[in-house]
Amino acid sequence: MMKQYEGFTWEQLIERKKALELKYEGYKEKNFNLDMSRGKPCVEQLNLSNELFKEALSMNFISEDGVDCRNYGGVDGLLEMKKIFAQILDVSVEEIILGDSSSLSMMYGTIEKAFNHGLLNSVPWNKLEKVKFLCPSPGYDRHFAICELFGIEMITVPLNDDGPDMDMVEKLVSEDESIKGIWCTPIYSNPTGITYSDEVVKRFANMKTRAKDFKIFWDVAYIVHHLYSSEEKVLNILSECKKAGNPDRVFIFASTAKISFPGAGVAAMACSVENARHLKKLISVQTIGPNKINHLLHARFFKDVNGVKEHMKKHAEILRPKFEMVIDIFEKNLGSLNIAQWTKPKGGYFISLDVPKGCAKEVVAKAQEAGVKLTAAGATFPYGKDPDDKNIRIAPTFPPIDELKLAMEILCTCIELVVINKILNNRRNCVTISAHSPIFVTPALMSEEVK
Repeated sequence: MMKQYEGFTWEQLIERKKALELKYEGYKEKNFNLDMSRGKPCVEQLNLSNELFKEALSMNFISEDGVDCRNYGGVDGLLEMKKIFAQILDVSVEEIILGDSSSLSMMYGTIEKAFNHGLLNSVPWNKLEKVKFLCPSPGYDRHFAICELFGIEMITVPLNDDGPDMDMVEKLVSEDESIKGIWCTPIYSNPTGITYSDEVVKRFANMKTRAKDFKIFWDVAYIVHHLYSSEEKVLNILSECKKAGNPDRVFIFASTAKISFPGAGVAAMACSVENARHLKKLISVQTIGPNKINHLLHARFFKDVNGVKEHMKKHAEILRPKFEMVIDIFEKNLGSLNIAQWTKPKGGYFISLDVPKGCAKEVVAKAQEAGVKLTAAGATFPYGKDPDDKNIRIAPTFPPIDELKLAMEILCTCIELVVINKILNNRRNCVTISAHSPIFVTPALMSEEVK
């Protein structure tokens, strides 16, 4: 097992700390200011979709089935755009409901309807003493925020390289009727970038649940967001649920937020026809219909799923160098020190970085002091509390590449400073050694090794 700073002497660590402190002060003097707290598309990505509005003022607003998109109606969205999402998600048009720009809004709305009115064949959750959700972590902070707002108790489930710990998931849902759902980001997961295995998807579809109305909230936000030609795929959860005799178990969510425009895209959800029929009745009271003009613009711009795929290749050309540069900087600065580990995603919007236990908050605070604002430490866990205080979400997409490079150099310096300080402080408290003795940092000196 490799040790942190293996082979360094006490004296060398002290000298390295002094050099890092000088470097850090130099960064602070630059008055750098970069907000990397959210995974936003950069300007170059947004510009890729500008042509979408080229004919907006002179276009024919009549859809292929004769609907005047300027008027009321169509509570579940425009047929042309439903066809594209049906191709992306590999479901039928009848299983698609379209919204406006935010899939998060559709997730929120589904939870809200579950509480206030009840989902298909379900008692409204507000009539229950307790509602719980499983939360694979590290995960998406906005999923967790919805639960917290509605008072849903969150249970953290470890996220492995192939998906959630299914032994734990199956045990919990088989025993506790108050567990009503689970959040999943099954492809290029936020923030780890992992994709669920076929086995995990099948176990989700077939597992026995104590709650008859247990629901899987399947957020495929990054289903077409590949960085490389070796595209990862996730098994069709709706098809698997049908095969298992649980067709109403899953709600699938997606959008064009990071395909076209985050503030003016199209959101979609897919579910069984029975679920869709039930939800449309509720939605029809809430709205007379989403923005069909925007649906029409998107449908005519992309034309079909192949148009979406070609468009996403342009996104990948912009994003791939950023992801690769971040990983290269981590390798160069931290790779030989064994003080951090990071994912190397093949798609999505994030890189997950783990530092030694008890260090993440301090690293994030130190980076912000030097002008680099990261996602808050702990945000990738329910209630904002990372039990090990080690996970940091890196969002490389928005900054220009030169600013991103500087930000990552600053971050690496912050990580080293925090870790070296802990090592030196813990060593002083543990033992007196010769200044020239080699340092082999063990779990007794640091609360956890990052291997």
